Amino acid sequence: MKALLETADRKSERAFLIGVELKSHSAWDVRDSLDELAELAGTAGAQVVGDGTQKLESPHPATYIGAGKAEEFARFCAAQEVDTVVFDDELTGAQGRNLEKIFENCKVMDRTALILEIFAQRARTREGKLQVELAQLEYLFPRLTRYWTHLSRQRGSTGSIGGEGESQLESDRRKTQERIDKIKTELKTVRRQRATQRAGRQRHQWPLASIVGYTNAGKSTLLNALTGSEVFAEDKLFATLDPTTRRLRLPSNQNVLLSDTVGFIRKLPHGLVEAFKATLEEVVEADLLLHVVDLSHPHAEAQIRAVNQVLEEIGALSKPTLMVFNKIDRMESPELANRLCGAFPKAVAVSARTHQGFDAFHAEVGAMLKPIRQFLDLSIPHAEAKVIARLHALAEVVEEKYTGKTARLRVRIPPHMHHEFERYVVAEAV
Repeated sequence: MKALLETADRKSERAFLIGVELKSHSAWDVRDSLDELAELAGTAGAQVVGDGTQKLESPHPATYIGAGKAEEFARFCAAQEVDTVVFDDELTGAQGRNLEKIFENCKVMDRTALILEIFAQRARTREGKLQVELAQLEYLFPRLTRYWTHLSRQRGSTGSIGGEGESQLESDRRKTQERIDKIKTELKTVRRQRATQRAGRQRHQWPLASIVGYTNAGKSTLLNALTGSEVFAEDKLFATLDPTTRRLRLPSNQNVLLSDTVGFIRKLPHGLVEAFKATLEEVVEADLLLHVVDLSHPHAEAQIRAVNQVLEEIGALSKPTLMVFNKIDRMESPELANRLCGAFPKAVAVSARTHQGFDAFHAEVGAMLKPIRQFLDLSIPHAEAKVIARLHALAEVVEEKYTGKTARLRVRIPPHMHHEFERYVVAEAV
């Protein structure tokens, strides 16, 4: 079983990609999806040597693309010494078995298996590894017969007297189910720990903004640029997997916790979304979503729709959202940025690389989170300069007047700090 899940430290494989152009889809959609599949294969460490498509009314139940087309591709793969054939859509267990017979010495996998392989390579924390293993096992469970041909029953432990034992398949199913149950129990512990962490943040009354977006939109680069952190960022799909939270201090002296989450993608396996619910709870519990979009991508609008589909699936689509159109430095004309920003009630265009647009970003985030802060009128004696200095350090000072023996300040402060300045409150400002 372990060997089926090992993905790292292998030589670079030669891969051939296969897509299906259904009647309900255009050739452009298939081409774009195959290009993305090639990026995924490259991220997994494979060398793509070619791809092919088949036009169909509907997928063939036995071989997905039809036996004739499969044999044609198999001959090409044999000539090109292809190791792995990757289908752009999910295959059933029966389709996988039949295709492996046709492609003989090639490993046959689908987009879901490829994404799971990438996640397995990228997971670093115990939580991330557990979530990936759970998704892998739940994907593998209904396909176990594909990996076993020696299904004769074993004799019982008492030798010739004993009856027939369980088959290898039954044994593997039992062990796989036991491991799935154990991982789910461990992930429940992870969720409780995350709930405790969130409770700690809520005691500080620091709002949480979750960075979401399509994979490779620049989320980690943006987090680093905003907070000065050094989260791993690379120009590859799913460069970062494990969630990271850092503090952002706005010019208004407001503290915001930024949480970088796993990137989304079209055809993201449902099982993977289910397995990563412990991580995605950060999105569900957030006060604000920062939806990062790669403005330079030719299909940016399609990527927005793909992300929104996942957000809807986890129940976060209705969250307050700021659209952050990233990589504006790559745009020759501002027309697309202006059009997309105008299509959303709250949107900014930025460059995580050059910090262009960060002033507007800070202003929008501060404005969208202002209801969390209290607006107060304070009267503070000049002699208490330390109190005035602390307000400038921790609160947003909107207005200040120094007359007579007191300073009058209009400020926005976090609710948990109200008691500290309560004796100076003249009135709650409007």
